Amino acid sequence: MTQGVVLNVAALTDVGLKRAVNEDAVLAESPIFLVADGMGGHDAGDKASIAVVEAFATLGGSAVTTADIGAALARANEAVSSIAAQHARGAGSTVAAAALVEHDGVPHWLVFNVGDSRVYRHLGSALDQLTVDHSLGQELVDAGELRPENLAGFAQRNVITRAVGAADSVADSWLVPVIDGERLLICSDGLSGEISDESIRATLTMCGRPETAAEALVRRAKEAGGRDNISVIVIDVVSGGAIASGDGTTDSRLASAVRTESMLEGTTVPVRRGG
Repeated sequence: MTQGVVLNVAALTDVGLKRAVNEDAVLAESPIFLVADGMGGHDAGDKASIAVVEAFATLGGSAVTTADIGAALARANEAVSSIAAQHARGAGSTVAAAALVEHDGVPHWLVFNVGDSRVYRHLGSALDQLTVDHSLGQELVDAGELRPENLAGFAQRNVITRAVGAADSVADSWLVPVIDGERLLICSDGLSGEISDESIRATLTMCGRPETAAEALVRRAKEAGGRDNISVIVIDVVSGGAIASGDGTTDSRLASAVRTESMLEGTTVPVRRGG
């Protein structure tokens, strides 16, 4: 069934304005679309993100299962752990991804993340953040110790609590039906840390082609300061998914889009509306 899904995809990564080395890496080869943001400095961070991409690269061009994704995550964790052991500062990487899988005979996105790189869904004019950051700031928000509106001003908001290659590398994952007309955005925090969800939503709404949207998002992040590497993948579902009706509702196959399902030993959480 997933072979019948037609996509338009654009991927773009940029060093930004402040960094000497791009420690991000991207993979955009159906059925796997992935952004990795390396940590560990110029001598290790780029190696870590590339190792994550290499662990998943063998999945491109063929049908995949949740077991395939889990095995690739294990390979990535082993590879990054090996890199960390060779560097005094250690190494790690975030990962955020969406993989086309078949579930109950229907195409779904298996969305997963480790760290604070994100996956968003844009449908109509609405933006939903499908992933939940593994960061100190988000954990304090979830615990009720920090108000969401104060998160942007919290100095330690970007301290990562999970990473590939770290002691806690468990991925959270969600099974989300593929919808005709939807647009997915996968990005590193070089984008989401520089511009607001509302700015992301507006850009995805206004830009037609994925290439145009990707270029506009990177440009806006750089205009806002470009303090980190910036990576984006924009995916448009042309056909082959479920049909959204004109009044914004969807057929019964989309019920799990608001009651997401963990598939990779992660926790179950609802889809969250960005903005």
